[in-house]
Formats: sequence, C-alpha cells, structure tokens
Amino acid sequence: MDINGIRSKAGFICDMDGVIYHGNRLLPGTIEFLSWLEKEEKRFLFLTNSSERSPRELAEKLKRLGLEVSEDHFYTSALGTALFLKTQHPGGSAYVIGEAGLVNALYNAGYSMNDSNPDYVVVGETRSYNFEKIEHAIRLILGGARLVGTNPDMTGPGEKGILPATRALTAPIELATGKQAYFVGKPNPLMMRTALKLLDCRTEDTVIIGDRMDTDIIAGIESEIDTILVLSGVTAMGDLGKFPYGPSCVLGGVKDIPPGDGIPRIV
Repeated sequence: MDINGIRSKAGFICDMDGVIYHGNRLLPGTIEFLSWLEKEEKRFLFLTNSSERSPRELAEKLKRLGLEVSEDHFYTSALGTALFLKTQHPGGSAYVIGEAGLVNALYNAGYSMNDSNPDYVVVGETRSYNFEKIEHAIRLILGGARLVGTNPDMTGPGEKGILPATRALTAPIELATGKQAYFVGKPNPLMMRTALKLLDCRTEDTVIIGDRMDTDIIAGIESEIDTILVLSGVTAMGDLGKFPYGPSCVLGGVKDIPPGDGIPRIV
C-alpha cells in the first residue's frame, strides 16, 4: 500500500504508546498528524492495550501535551475487559491487580471488587505489583476464580526503555496455578469488532497504525484491515523477519502520513 492509499482511508485506528508518544513525550509529527485527521474529516480512534487510564485521563494527558482530543476518541483494553466480563457473567465480582482505569471500567460495567471469593482475577498494567498480590491471586484461582488479563503485551515502551506489561505480570500466576489467562486486548477480535463499531467504518475503508507486530499488525491482518507499522516504538526494522506475516506498509512514524514538503519515508 502506498502513501496515497493510506491517505485515502476514511477511518484510522491508532495505537498510542510508541506511536504518538513515549511516556510524557510526544513523538515527532504527532500534532501535524492529528491536525491532518481533523482537517480531512477522517474518523479516528485511539485503541490502546494500556488499561491504566480511563478515556478521560487519556484525553487529559494529551491536553497536557498540547493536544485537544475528546474522550469519545479513546477505547482501552480496560473497557474491553469490562465489556467481556459483563457479557460473560453480568453483575459479577473481581479481584483486580491493576490501576484506577481498570477498576473504574469494571465498576461502570456493574462489577464489584472482591478479595475473598471473586468470580474473576483480573490483571492489568500496574506499578503496585508485589509478591503479596501474586500470592493472593494464586489462592483465589485455586479456589475457583477465573484468570483474565487485559492484554497480551509482554512489554511496553517507556521514556527510559522497555517496561514489563500485562502478560509478564500474569505469567507467575499462570505458572503457579497451571491455569492459562484469557487476554482481551489486541489482537483479540473482540477489541477489533468494538473498534470498528465505534469508528462506524467498513474494514476496507480503515487502516490500523501500531508499533507492535504481535498485537497491532496481527490484529489488523486477522480483521482484514490494512496495517501500518511505525518504527517509533517497540518493533525495529530488523525484527520483521522474526514473523511469518508482515504489515501493508512500514513508516518511520506518523509524521510520514500527512502531506508535506518532504517525501514520506516508506521503508
């Protein structure tokens, strides 16, 4: 797919970490990219596997970084997880290892927090991870609770380098209990179907932009959506040979999408 094919798309599903920012630092071209989306009246949705923040908090974070984006442009793995649990076991309870974005999403889905006999143990990104929480989660799962992870990311990008993500935090619980977690975030088709509904776009009119081959790109391929890999996050050009599939296009970053004076770097 060439750059004109990218620009002709009506809908853009865009990852966040490693695509438009690293931590609290905007990546080059992000402001121009969002300005172009709005100017061209494109439909866009930030679809993130991060479960730490709510859409409101994500909108506020972008505002602090100098971008005005309304809450309805965000969908997180926390919201996807809450929707999945609501459909599976309405009005249930959960023991959560995660942050406020995940807890609030579960509350809003009609779930209560329960550290005695929950229906589910739910794991998301968190900086308050410790041995006591792992030990307690193991006891609950061996007692009958089911294990769910907000996303299958093993690592994520940070300002100071790579950080452990949900799958890495869930692994000790899986190993100790012999139970495999069910992961809701990308590339789970549940997330992609919800994203397309929110975007109100057909698959052939949509493109997904991400920095991870094992979540963003495979999610697009399995949903029959064109894919753009940007090299501004986790995946480097040398990593592409490790995968039996490839993106529709590789760019240096979102800075290469809006028209400009220079020639976009399609790798």
